Amino acid sequence: NTLQKTSVSFSTNSFDAFISSDTLNMSSFVKLMKKLQEIHPEASSDKIVDALMEVRKNNKGILSGLPISSIVERTSLIL
Repeated sequence: NTLQKTSVSFSTNSFDAFISSDTLNMSSFVKLMKKLQEIHPEASSDKIVDALMEVRKNNKGILSGLPISSIVERTSLIL
């Protein structure tokens, strides 16, 4: 049961810019969003995605290779 990285297109705001084959697979993205929403219930999904995009930008434009715990920590600092 392997997870495939795919390019996903959402019709809403900054999700388009966030999801690509080089960032996270959908399963990881969903887990990441759920975890961040639990930690930061006051933050909107858009705000969380903006923070994730900033983390990606600060990490040479990629998130792949970073442990989810590290992404959560870095994103939480921004939020």
